[in-house]
Amino acid sequence: MTQKEIFEFINKNMSCMLATCIDNKPSVRGMWMYRADEKGIIFHTGTMRDLYKQLQINPNIELCFHNANRENLVQVRVSGTAALENDNQLRENIISERPFLKPIVAQYGQDCIAVFRVKNMKASVWSMTKNLEPKEYVTL
Repeated sequence: MTQKEIFEFINKNMSCMLATCIDNKPSVRGMWMYRADEKGIIFHTGTMRDLYKQLQINPNIELCFHNANRENLVQVRVSGTAALENDNQLRENIISERPFLKPIVAQYGQDCIAVFRVKNMKASVWSMTKNLEPKEYVTL
């Protein structure tokens, strides 16, 4: 896959697994990304969440996206660094486009939503048809 195809794949398959590592212990959780492009992959979490605290200590992460197609399973893994975004307009856009955030913001205020951009990204693509081939990396 090319860089453009990888971003298209991610934007079509926004649900992923996000892995962090703190004190040499891995932690993985399901996430729903906001968008992906050449500037990075955007996601958000609450400032009261373990993920937010873990990213403050170690911003190195890996994301795993897949198409959930049993006949033609494709998986894209992206490693990079999660950087906190201070773009209030982006945060407002996310909150307005994701209604499930509104009660949280009503209770805790808008600053409880932390927006991150994944930078310094490197991706590898895996599929059933290329199961035993060596990994190739694409710089995003």
